[in-house]
Amino acid sequence: DLDGVVLDNRFKPSSDLATHAVLYRAFGDIGAVIHTHSTFATIFAQSCRALPPLGTTHADYFRGPVPVTRQLTEDEIARDYVSATGEVIVETFRDIDPLEVPAVLVAGHGPFVWGRDPEDAVTNALMLEEAARMAWHTLMLEPDIPPISRPLLDRHFLRKHGVNATYGQ
Repeated sequence: DLDGVVLDNRFKPSSDLATHAVLYRAFGDIGAVIHTHSTFATIFAQSCRALPPLGTTHADYFRGPVPVTRQLTEDEIARDYVSATGEVIVETFRDIDPLEVPAVLVAGHGPFVWGRDPEDAVTNALMLEEAARMAWHTLMLEPDIPPISRPLLDRHFLRKHGVNATYGQ
């Protein structure tokens, strides 16, 4: 449960349980959290670089850059590393809607993603890695490329997630 009490002894809870609990408490509309070390998203996290929205594939799932957290302090790491990871994620989302950008890159670590339910979170994890892979290659070809325009980003995000969403077969 959100207090860390194991309710079912068939499975061990994630070693990141405290991070997940912080996110569930802070982001009330999420129903699943996933933490990966997928290659390209982790490259951005280890580089302490936000994932810029360079194309419409990114914009279909993330309404803006996927932010990177600040580095955890030595005290945070020593005190309660797993909870502190969740707290630094929540701090990063102070001015970001977690359902519009359902992912974060933890500096020096890797990505956390979430969704309204497990299927949504899995989709977001897969699409974060794909967007990071495409961004990596795009930046190799054109290091100074700017993000796509806000109108184009909003158009793609809102056609899938907006009140009047029209995307999907």
